[in-house]
Amino acid sequence: MNALLPLPVLLPMLAAGVKIVVGPRHPVVQRVISVLVLSTVVVVGAVLLVTADRHGPQTTQIGGWPAPVGITLIVDRLSGAMLTISAAVTLCVMIYAIAQDMADREPVTPLSVFHPTFLLLVSGVADSFLAGDLFNLFVGFEIMLTASYVLITLGGTPARIRAGMTYIMVALMSSMLFLVAIAVLYAATGTVNLAQLAVRVRDLPDGVARIAEVMLLVAFGVKAAVFPLSMWLPDSYPTAPAPVTAVFAGLLTKIGIYGMLRTETLLFPGHALRVPLLIFAFASMLVGVFGAMVQVDLNRLLSFTLVSHIGYMIFGLAMSTRSALGATLFYVLHHITIQTSLFLVAGLIERRGGSTSLRRLGGLARSSPLIGALFFVPAMNLGGIPPLSGFLGKLGLVDAGLSLGGPLVCAVVATALLTSLLTLYSLVKAWNQVFWRAPRDAFRTDEPAVDVPEEDAADWPVGTARLAPGMVGATVALIALSLAYTVAGGPLVRLTDRAADEMSQPARYIDTVRPASNGDTRWIVPG
Repeated sequence: MNALLPLPVLLPMLAAGVKIVVGPRHPVVQRVISVLVLSTVVVVGAVLLVTADRHGPQTTQIGGWPAPVGITLIVDRLSGAMLTISAAVTLCVMIYAIAQDMADREPVTPLSVFHPTFLLLVSGVADSFLAGDLFNLFVGFEIMLTASYVLITLGGTPARIRAGMTYIMVALMSSMLFLVAIAVLYAATGTVNLAQLAVRVRDLPDGVARIAEVMLLVAFGVKAAVFPLSMWLPDSYPTAPAPVTAVFAGLLTKIGIYGMLRTETLLFPGHALRVPLLIFAFASMLVGVFGAMVQVDLNRLLSFTLVSHIGYMIFGLAMSTRSALGATLFYVLHHITIQTSLFLVAGLIERRGGSTSLRRLGGLARSSPLIGALFFVPAMNLGGIPPLSGFLGKLGLVDAGLSLGGPLVCAVVATALLTSLLTLYSLVKAWNQVFWRAPRDAFRTDEPAVDVPEEDAADWPVGTARLAPGMVGATVALIALSLAYTVAGGPLVRLTDRAADEMSQPARYIDTVRPASNGDTRWIVPG
């Protein structure tokens, strides 16, 4: 199975090159290539996850060079689960984008730009999850971010260019800080291999280790949109096309969370920064949910809920107990799927209503009841209504917090419960405005609602854009996947608990990468 490890990185990258050669004159070939490659990545990811779960971490050395000299790719339960779910999500988003373009005369995700760039983004995401050294993790981030610069400015409208400039500047500063952190660790330890770093970092002076840890946390925190490093997100994501916004919000922020989980549990185990992380979790929850409550645009509302729910993941990371890490991974997998599906539904709403402004929308429950149901289910899931997966993840985090105890931890637990209630309030209010409110009560700048007679209110033209079956089908598939987390909650929780055990005891990860004999006594794990 080790031979499969490079495929999630190489297949999308090679397919992107092939698609550039094929060109836009063969749209059917372009679309078939995209769907086949992403479907293959889903299958490979699932096989790697099952193998890592049954037989432990799997590794391969690119070019045959032994670690720590060569480029190491490694999959364990954490990276395997993240890779599989991210591949499934990107496949659904690609199907959504293909269906949308086939239904439109003027595609918003053109074949010649969107498809190869999207595949490069998928390649960068996979490389980030499978990277066995810090520099390769940086390369994966940069592949992903370079593709995202193109996607976020797709179409070249003034609003997208402005948002893209903010996004690019923030991402570049984060990448520079990440690179400096790698340089500091290399200068102090002589390696960037994660397994070898896990051994050598323990011998560093506390001050040097803390500086490197803080730099990595800040770099990853910007990418994950942890408050106060999150102010760029609500202004950047909502301007992009629906498929781009969905994959950015659902997936790209979790790459930062993955980087935190990997480095904090492998390189810096312990609780040296527990208090600052708890404070950032507390602030992210409150600022995000209060920001969501006052929004009048659906995409901005969802962007602020994204910030607030990143706080749950930072909360689990801050505790770093076995139960907390397991609940955090479960919540990350749940949130990737739910947040992506909500932004795809927002795209459907925009097509039917002509806007995502809550002031302009109304009456969609009567004209488009299916969209109402598609929004309602993930909204309730994000709000934590039992027995959905959002409730299971939050319950696991709250239980871990109460078990750990302490005034600050209990305060964050209380904040998590309040955030869940306010998230539910914000989403229910949005649902009421978009679907339940009479169209004549909506404020419209193009056609004043006050001129609509009472008897004609039900026939108010909500929108004209056609909802392609592929768009609805891709959204339904993601929502069904989120519901599967509830149906298969027991096995999934047990999987994430086993992943937490692996994160809490990194010796097996280190032994998988370390050569059997290389004469370097610094590979030896103390104790």
